[in-house]
Amino acid sequence: MTDAAGARPESPVDRAIREAVERGEFDDLPGKGKPLPGAGRIGPVDGDWWVRGYLQREGLSGEALLPPSIQLRKELDRLDDTVARFTDERRVREHVEEVDARVVDHMRYPAGPRVPIRRPDADAVVARWRAAREARDGTGPASEERTTGVGRPGHGVPSEPARRRWWSRFRRRRRARPGPTGADTDGRAG
Repeated sequence: MTDAAGARPESPVDRAIREAVERGEFDDLPGKGKPLPGAGRIGPVDGDWWVRGYLQREGLSGEALLPPSIQLRKELDRLDDTVARFTDERRVREHVEEVDARVVDHMRYPAGPRVPIRRPDADAVVARWRAAREARDGTGPASEERTTGVGRPGHGVPSEPARRRWWSRFRRRRRARPGPTGADTDGRAG
């Protein structure tokens, strides 16, 4: 069980493999002496090369292996591209409702890493879908904005209000309080 040099004892598995090699049971195996198929072709050799090879061979997306929260976030990021192929508004709203139901389920019972996920607004998605469709077809106000410049800031149509910056909530507003000399406490005369 031990070598003459005093190495550790041979395990039963190692002994069975050694005896099989001595008998020549591994001599006629297919692929003997060749690298594993796909080991270096798919990318750097690591422990998951065979998983990537399987996904590529079967034509599957690697997103199936992602945690549910990241899958949902990616689906929300692609929502406009997904609904772009739909032909009617009813189908767009149904799809947004399906995604919204999954978002609500995730918010109730989160799984996977914490990723910021917001519920989709069906009206906003439909508005973007309409605008993209009108721009693609060349009809409606979206094409008019491209050709005439209407809709840009300072060109007749008011743009949407500017969003508040995240740091603006930390700014304090100075309230004008009358001081003893008739001037406000911030130094201005009132």
